[in-house]
Amino acid sequence: MADTQRSEGTARTGTTRQGRGGSTSARSTEVRRGGPKGETWQPVLGRIPILDLSPQQPDDLWPAKAFDGEVLPFSATVFREGHDRLGAEVVIEDPAGTTTRRRMALIEPGVDRWTALHRIEGTGVWTWYVRAWSDDWASWLHDAGIKVPAGIDVELMLEAGARLLERATGEDGRSDDARRTFTDAAGALRDRDTDPVVRLRLATSEGVASLIDADPIRSLITEGPRRTLRVERTRAGRGSWYEFFPRSEGAVQHEDGSWTSGSFRTAAKRLPAIAEMGFDVVYIPPIHPIGRTNRKGPNNTLTAGPNDPGSPYGIGSAEGGHDAIHPDLGTDEDLAYFLDAAARLDLEIALDIALQASPDHPWVTEHPEFFTTLPDGSIAHAENPPKKYQDIYPLNFDNDPEGSYLEMRRIFQHWIDRGIRIFRIDNPHTKPLGFWERLLHDVNSAYPEVIFLAEAFTRPPMMRGLAKVGFQQSYTYFTWRNTKAELTEYLTELSTESADYLRPNFFVNTHDILTPYLQFGGTAAYKIRAAIAATSAPTWGVYSGYELYEDVARPGSEENIDNEKYEYRPRDWAKAAMLGRTLAPYLTRLNAIRRGHPALGQLRNIRFHWSDDDAVLVFSKYLDGAFTDSGRSDAIVVVANLDPHGSRETTVHLDPTLFGRTPGETFAAHDLITDSVWQWGTDDYVRLDPYAEPVHILHVES
Repeated sequence: MADTQRSEGTARTGTTRQGRGGSTSARSTEVRRGGPKGETWQPVLGRIPILDLSPQQPDDLWPAKAFDGEVLPFSATVFREGHDRLGAEVVIEDPAGTTTRRRMALIEPGVDRWTALHRIEGTGVWTWYVRAWSDDWASWLHDAGIKVPAGIDVELMLEAGARLLERATGEDGRSDDARRTFTDAAGALRDRDTDPVVRLRLATSEGVASLIDADPIRSLITEGPRRTLRVERTRAGRGSWYEFFPRSEGAVQHEDGSWTSGSFRTAAKRLPAIAEMGFDVVYIPPIHPIGRTNRKGPNNTLTAGPNDPGSPYGIGSAEGGHDAIHPDLGTDEDLAYFLDAAARLDLEIALDIALQASPDHPWVTEHPEFFTTLPDGSIAHAENPPKKYQDIYPLNFDNDPEGSYLEMRRIFQHWIDRGIRIFRIDNPHTKPLGFWERLLHDVNSAYPEVIFLAEAFTRPPMMRGLAKVGFQQSYTYFTWRNTKAELTEYLTELSTESADYLRPNFFVNTHDILTPYLQFGGTAAYKIRAAIAATSAPTWGVYSGYELYEDVARPGSEENIDNEKYEYRPRDWAKAAMLGRTLAPYLTRLNAIRRGHPALGQLRNIRFHWSDDDAVLVFSKYLDGAFTDSGRSDAIVVVANLDPHGSRETTVHLDPTLFGRTPGETFAAHDLITDSVWQWGTDDYVRLDPYAEPVHILHVES
């Protein structure tokens, strides 16, 4: 079929045409607003307004994000004056130049919102735009369907329809069969010997309708502005993370109180168990030499004993800095062994990079300009008053912006060269946003497969800003969202408002965070948080010890007592399994459910339902068979008792249309945790006992 003429102006303008073979009625080329005298003003809009595009970043400063295999809703607000009908489609071009067109549907008539779903396959830079038109046949059909039966302007209306069909027969790209069908239909409309209602019915038969639906009779064709989409590998948007400290795995304490540290080779022995639980990313804290000056002792005490290993975030000593490996962990060869052991299990290693230094870091003497010098000549320690981190010097990126940038870029290159492709960045919000924009652009331009996770529990503008400039994943406030209202509001925000650029990673705990919910919720709390994280977000994670219900906090804090940041923490995994005191089977089941149900691998498809109890959260995730590898639709309904201390009995009220069913339809609800099956409909009784199973994860079976 004939295409419209595209704008050759800026990416923010559109084009308009009357229809096939019609003359261009308006064409925006460049926007001029309040410029120097003599510049020509040009309109922003084409004939049909196309606004509020999605996916795009706010202000369209950077490309929107997607991952390979993500199902994206392409949306726009499309409207015009008057009451004539409109049509719209999204035109998507992949990095190879192949174009796909998806017809858009008017999903929110009250606000003129049009949407089409498309599964993105293949990484690289994609472009897309929306094409809208006046749907002349639909407009005529609406009016004729009212006027002809009422006897109003009958012959005028039928003649108008015949002329539209005649116009269609002359359009380029129509098949001979279509031309014959349209000619016959036009003749039927003009047959005055036949009842007008019959003539209308003959001219709007299924055969005519299907041909016009496939290729509408349209005019005022308008192309909206082009937008860019950066599509990254699947792991950038979907995965199951597990954090552990290699130095604790295989660590042995001797009778005199001294320790033999775990190493990369002893830590490799833990990898099969992590893989068996279904995790696919293993995140390890910094692996560099640790400073001795002001080294922290157990539980963040200010004085370390001779056997205390110190915090891995106090980076740098005589043995080296950010490009060195702590001697206790091993050598470059030992790291290679660890990475190879992980790869054989289909695990990726994510390395923590903390851009800060201990007082013993080589940078302190080699690059004093990297730090802030106080009036007394000393270097400023890291502070977040009243907290003070005596073992850390923060970097000052403003003293020598270019020099510090080049050194940081070198550090990342060092670990990329050794096979690391995922980085968890500690406290990125304490570094300039412009620094990250440049570094992520440079790294991903050369290595598009590299993934950066932002550990930034900070104000929303900075958290979102880090995502906007390129961080593939972000820690979130999920850790502190516990109530039904909090979770509903926050999950809605993440799946809609910020979904074009911020990908959440739902860690249920970290080595820094043990929330009151986990401290006092018992076994049920650990199940509830894991189940919600694993089913509501495509990426989630746990910190080692979660499966052992480690719930004792350091007094007055939200972190574990005897924190692993400051001491060795070997765990007896075999004993816990023997005693049945482990959540590992539950975590394994959650990850198996995630692998088996593609609906859980998407972010934007979460929908909330209602329950009569404010402690019972209900949501569903649905993926149409058009977007699954098997061709079968996938629907999951999650019902979670958020009260870890008491059973809840209530009625849940479902809207089956949100997961591919018709109103009032009943279905088999298969609980993927207990293997129970119930017959459910729109209103269903549930009882969730936190001492048995506090969460239903239901597969809506065909």
